[in-house]
Amino acid sequence: MLAFESPLATSARTSTSCNVLLRELQQIWSDIGESEADKDRMLLELERECLEVYRRKVEEAANAKARLHQSVAAKEAEVATLMAALGELNLHSPIQKEKKMAPLKEKLASISPLLEDLRTKKEERRKQFADIKNQIEKISGEISGYNYPNDTMISCLTLEDQDLSLRRLTEFQTRLQTLQKEKSDRLHKVLEYVNEVHLLCGVLGLDFAQTVSDVHPSLQRANQEQSTNISNGTFEGLEQTINKLKTERRIRMQKLKDIAGQLFELWNLMDSPQAEKNVFSRATSILRLSEPEVTEPGVLSTEMIEQASAEVERLTKLKAGRMKELVLKRRSELEDICRMTHIKPDASTSVEKSNALIDSGLVDPSELLANIEAQITKVKDEALSRKDIMDRIDRWLLACEEENWLEDYNQDENRYNAGRGAHINLKRAEKARITVTKIPAIVDNLINRTLAWEEEKRALFLYDGERLVSILEDYKLTRKQREEEKKRCRDQKKIQDLLLTEREAIYGSKPSPRKSNSFRKTNGYRANGNGSMTPSTPRRNSVGGATPELLTPRSYLGRQNGYFKEMRRLSTAPINFVAISKEDTVSTYTSVCDSELGSPPHS
Repeated sequence: MLAFESPLATSARTSTSCNVLLRELQQIWSDIGESEADKDRMLLELERECLEVYRRKVEEAANAKARLHQSVAAKEAEVATLMAALGELNLHSPIQKEKKMAPLKEKLASISPLLEDLRTKKEERRKQFADIKNQIEKISGEISGYNYPNDTMISCLTLEDQDLSLRRLTEFQTRLQTLQKEKSDRLHKVLEYVNEVHLLCGVLGLDFAQTVSDVHPSLQRANQEQSTNISNGTFEGLEQTINKLKTERRIRMQKLKDIAGQLFELWNLMDSPQAEKNVFSRATSILRLSEPEVTEPGVLSTEMIEQASAEVERLTKLKAGRMKELVLKRRSELEDICRMTHIKPDASTSVEKSNALIDSGLVDPSELLANIEAQITKVKDEALSRKDIMDRIDRWLLACEEENWLEDYNQDENRYNAGRGAHINLKRAEKARITVTKIPAIVDNLINRTLAWEEEKRALFLYDGERLVSILEDYKLTRKQREEEKKRCRDQKKIQDLLLTEREAIYGSKPSPRKSNSFRKTNGYRANGNGSMTPSTPRRNSVGGATPELLTPRSYLGRQNGYFKEMRRLSTAPINFVAISKEDTVSTYTSVCDSELGSPPHS
């Protein structure tokens, strides 16, 4: 802030400071006890010293003014000289108007940037002249003999500092532009031809340098000393070379396409690994490309074509020996797909028949393999259309599994004991009961969707060779019979309990030392790691094992004789309520109930 204060403010501040110091000095002298004469003498000395300091500063300022004036004059003279050389005489007029009024430092500050700018312009102007001269000489040399056999301007080109005006520069630029236009048109055409030759040589695997050298040595990039020849003869030579290379590209491309097609056919036939195919990925990539799109270097070289041809010959020799193996492998894949999708495979191409046909020589293995491939495609398409129904079948089977587990769980007399994992089984049982109630709706919905599929496809929906609708109808019938058997068993149990009550009323009751296990069967589940109970084996029989088996796709095909896996014989011993004990009576009635439940349903 002090640098921007006015002289009056500075003088006032200095005077105040001097007065303060003077009063302090007088106080010190009074404390010391100086006499008035000594005080006056010392004050005069201070005034002389101050005057000496002011005098010295004035002399230094005068010298600085002289140097500044000399510097300003020298720079103004240099500015005038540079402006005259550059032809910019009007740039210095603002400085001349303010020269008398402005201080020297402001003059110097204003003229210094102008001088530096003029010096920079001078150097740039000299470089422009030198560059233009070099370009004119070079271009004239390249096109000499055609439009400008004798260029007189080149001989008079001199770089003199006295004339660097824009007028003279414009003359040289006009001449250079004329030559550049002449060269640009020719050079652009030559470069287009050379680039096309380079691309074609790269694709065909030919020596580019040798090819363009045959047209003209100057076209080779390695020859930097010689300018590019842009004559009409060069144009004609390049056009002929390009036509020749395009014809060769067309011939090789067609040949490689034929070979690549054979490779794909053999690879699919031999089921070749991907790594083996990747070796020839460059050769096979041209199948999806048009002729102008083939730009990869070496893709149509003679080496590439020879390698692809050798691979075709090798695979052709291996084809005969591996055809039987390929047929059996694809048949195995077909059977795996059919097994996963529960579709019965075509028996005409079974392993036994395929081996017999190949060994007899009656059928070409290629035709047999193509037939199996067609069957695989057909099965995959059919599996896609069956997906929705197959998902619903899986849902039904899972519900049946939960129903079987629930039946086993309900037979466990200790299921409510506070044992390890009991709460997990309780939760699962609740969920299983909800799932079981949904089974009829699941089956009905599955039947409707299957019938709709059959109507749409005009074919039967077969599950492992059996019609799915038939399996579901049998399942519904069996389920209904089982429910009827359960109801009859419950009614008989009520009658049995009534008879036992009457017997006890007549003969009296007898303490039982043990519980009768006539109604129980061995549990079909075991404890798993967390204490919950899981079925030890899949079950399809109802409670007691005497009701009709629930027929699902997993059990339908395994059924051979009737609806039952276990048959119990009816007890032939006569029932004597007088001669037998209470426990024996319970066992006898239980046998009767089980015998009736074990009877085949009459329908």
